[in-house]
Amino acid sequence: MSEIRTLALGCKDAAQAMFALDSESKCRLLHDMAAALDAQRDAILAANARDLQQATAKGIQGAMLDRLRLDEARITGIAEAVREIAALPDPVGLVTRRDTRPNGLEIERVRIPLGVIAMIYEARPNVTADAAALCLMAGNAVILRGGSEALHSNLAIASALRAALEKHDIPAAAVTLVEDLRRETMIELLQLSDIVDLAIPRGGEGLIRFVAEHARVPVIKHYKGVCHLYVDASADEALALNLLVDGKTSRPGVCNALETLLVHRDIAASFLPKVAQALQERGVELRGCDRSRARVEGLRPATDEDYAAEFLDLILAIRVVDDLGMAIGHIQRFGSDHTEVIATRNDESARRFVQAIRSAVVMVNASSRFSDGGELGLGAEIGISTTRLHAYGPMGAEALTVERFVVRGEGQVRHSQSRL
Repeated sequence: MSEIRTLALGCKDAAQAMFALDSESKCRLLHDMAAALDAQRDAILAANARDLQQATAKGIQGAMLDRLRLDEARITGIAEAVREIAALPDPVGLVTRRDTRPNGLEIERVRIPLGVIAMIYEARPNVTADAAALCLMAGNAVILRGGSEALHSNLAIASALRAALEKHDIPAAAVTLVEDLRRETMIELLQLSDIVDLAIPRGGEGLIRFVAEHARVPVIKHYKGVCHLYVDASADEALALNLLVDGKTSRPGVCNALETLLVHRDIAASFLPKVAQALQERGVELRGCDRSRARVEGLRPATDEDYAAEFLDLILAIRVVDDLGMAIGHIQRFGSDHTEVIATRNDESARRFVQAIRSAVVMVNASSRFSDGGELGLGAEIGISTTRLHAYGPMGAEALTVERFVVRGEGQVRHSQSRL
């Protein structure tokens, strides 16, 4: 038996122990996990410093290096996210629907854990804690396969989490961290359809496509975040500019950052110069269509490749559109079903935008940066689904459960029998 299969079987056994825990027990476990992260922050920071040193030596920089970096504030945030997850309602056992049939049968839909979750991710060490806490809160066990660039950080975080598990007499395999990072091992993990119930890749488009192409287990996919802000003719320009600056510059290397600005032609003359001043002061490179370039000097021409791009950098594509319909058409062509924003004071424009756009998150006069599990009340997120399966959008603990039917009767049979 291979090493990864042995690890996965141990995780499956641990999932049974997690399924048996009640809400109070899971809450205490997660609080002890958060306390362990606080207690071991020096070891975690030392491990992260080692990862950062090796990453820098390999030439990793920019957004990737920022995702990898931990500091005191980020570790505090990771621990607080675990506590927030502990404070959420327990999704396990939740009755989402109850009916009584004409024959007297009582039908319930009840949430239960999925089982074993394989989490495949890159760079971000916080995912180790977020994914573990969310999976455990939903009664699952988790197999964590991080990237080589964050191995020492992930090991240190997992060590803290597993210490809390052992304190509660839960098998440490409920949080299994894969240390063999060869691709062949990852492929084998993704093909353990008799053990793994769901795979969630989180990282760049290349990683997610690799997982989707090699998996024999169900996969939650989110290839990229090409997020748009459409500024309607009726928009409050100061409000729209704040949304743009926050959405593009607060953290450009994340999937809910804005990549394209669409501006109604009626306000392009007044709005675009303000855009150029605000963003160029913050180091943003602007690329625009012919009509936007006529309003702002020095813009590089934007191509279809720019409009389809997830830059993950201080680069923004701009297009002037004739009306709301043209903006919607652009998003439908170039969008990635992640997050779309409209700035408008017209209720009818907002209604049409929300109705026409099928993306996982649609914002009206709010920053795209709120497209995040923590900001949307999930405590933290294990990933974002842009595939319309059982989960769509940011995924919290409830998205790691599934509904089953529980039927209660008093001896009803479907077919009467003439004799026994």
